[in-house]
Amino acid sequence: MEKRLGQIARFGLFLLALTVMALLPPLQARSAPYAALVMDARTGEVLHSRNADTRLHPASLTKMMTLYIAFEAVRRGEISMDTMVTITSKAANEPPSKLGMKPGQKIALRYLVRAAAVKSANDAATAIGEAIEGSEAAFARRMNRTAAALGMTRTTFKNAHGLTEAGHLSTARDMTALGRHLLYDFPEYYNLFSRRTTDAGVRQVSHTNRRFLDSYPGADGIKTGYTVAAGFNLVASAQHGNERIITTVFGGRSTTDRNAKVAELMDMGFRRAPSSTSVKKPALPTYSDADPETAPVAATVASNEAPAAGKVLRLVRAPGKSLRPLPRPGAEPEAPSEDMLLALADDIQSALQEVQASLEVAPETVGINPDIVAEAKPETLVAEAEPELKPETQIAQAESEIIAIPETVLAEALPAETAPAVPETELEEAVNLAEAEAIPDEPLPAAAEPVAEPAPVVVFAAAQSTLPAPQPRPESLVLASASSTTPIVIEEPLTNEPEVVTRISTSGGRFWGINIGRYNSRYDAERILLKTALHELGTLDEALRKVVPKSGGFDANFVGMTQESAALACRRLNARSMPCETLGPS
Repeated sequence: MEKRLGQIARFGLFLLALTVMALLPPLQARSAPYAALVMDARTGEVLHSRNADTRLHPASLTKMMTLYIAFEAVRRGEISMDTMVTITSKAANEPPSKLGMKPGQKIALRYLVRAAAVKSANDAATAIGEAIEGSEAAFARRMNRTAAALGMTRTTFKNAHGLTEAGHLSTARDMTALGRHLLYDFPEYYNLFSRRTTDAGVRQVSHTNRRFLDSYPGADGIKTGYTVAAGFNLVASAQHGNERIITTVFGGRSTTDRNAKVAELMDMGFRRAPSSTSVKKPALPTYSDADPETAPVAATVASNEAPAAGKVLRLVRAPGKSLRPLPRPGAEPEAPSEDMLLALADDIQSALQEVQASLEVAPETVGINPDIVAEAKPETLVAEAEPELKPETQIAQAESEIIAIPETVLAEALPAETAPAVPETELEEAVNLAEAEAIPDEPLPAAAEPVAEPAPVVVFAAAQSTLPAPQPRPESLVLASASSTTPIVIEEPLTNEPEVVTRISTSGGRFWGINIGRYNSRYDAERILLKTALHELGTLDEALRKVVPKSGGFDANFVGMTQESAALACRRLNARSMPCETLGPS
């Protein structure tokens, strides 16, 4: 009987204990103070706050910083998502929630990131920190430097996972700001926080925040957290149309209580937020150059470039401006460029080939082909003829109008075989014949109006090795280059008819050109000229490229074209949406 009564008494005490426990609030409610903050994610404006600056235990909200640094390290090239990470004993022995990996196991970083973001796995978070910085302690120091750069002034991290540790504290305001940075600084990874399930390499894992994601319209992230000291924490984000709200709650009494409170604050935020406003993204973190550990990071973030993988980062940047020295005051004008000399050589070579062709057709005639002429400055090639000139005067004047080319230029530009030597006896005989015959004393017409052309290009006709037999009036003019022992023969038949002294040119009427734009530098103009010439070989093959300095920049021109070829080139360039206008003689 007594035994029976004892059993009844113990059962009654048990029922009494259950009743007392049901009436008491949860223990974590008494140990986890409440804090909340609501922010318009577009502008960073705070719409509601309560105890937002109170330093509390963040729990697994810590993993938002772990993931932020992982994304930052991947962007800068310190590590890649495909890097194989070896799990250490420290990471494998972290308490749940965990992925359940073994020491020595190798797994790609991308699976660790998924496990930390979706399942909130502590072993994955520790493995991420060790893979990036070598140890969790070093990673915690980097977490604090990054927090300071992000403006999280009341946050101190001690580990990568968020399990309760003395001094590991943050605030609702700082965690909301961190969530906003994840949203705008790494939009390519933000989708991780809305996945209900994901492949974590070793197994499929489910999202710890899937209840709120499924229950609140527009919710798309981001991170939950729970410890006895922290309570039920959540940083959540949702979007309605153009409006996006981020809400943070610390110290929820349960998952249901926390989600209901976050939903209530979300509704308030959408009511208070303006329907339309400009998005002001948060600034990227800036690191102090004074800290030797963060100086390479600061240089990399400032340059937005990804350095090579490694713990010590080196940034090599191209110079921002040309290092070419400026000319000294009063310096002589620079010598002709290589492009000008090559163009000169091409023109001379073309003219020589035409002369040779004409000589082969009529070798018995010692004369100049009227199409083989020289382009030069008007003041040197246009003869202001006077009436009643004597033969000697005309010969002397013709000699003075020839522009000499230095021997070094001729040696580089002309093939040696194009100008065969003429014996001195034949040269003397040709000169004597020219001086012996008198030119009729008739006035010469006025010179034609010259057309301004840029650089002078002089073409010399190659002489035959032997002179033909004298004809009734076989006058020829033979001149020698002032700087070369090889004579240069200008063959011109003299007749009894009056001759018009005018500007002579090899262009055959090529006084036209095109302009394809004005550019800020000579280099840009030359580059577009070369590019255009390569694309339009059919119409611009025989045109000369020329850069003309102007007050507003440098004009890119093609010159030495006929009117028809200039018009055709412009039509073809305009059809390709390229600027072009013709330049006529003026």
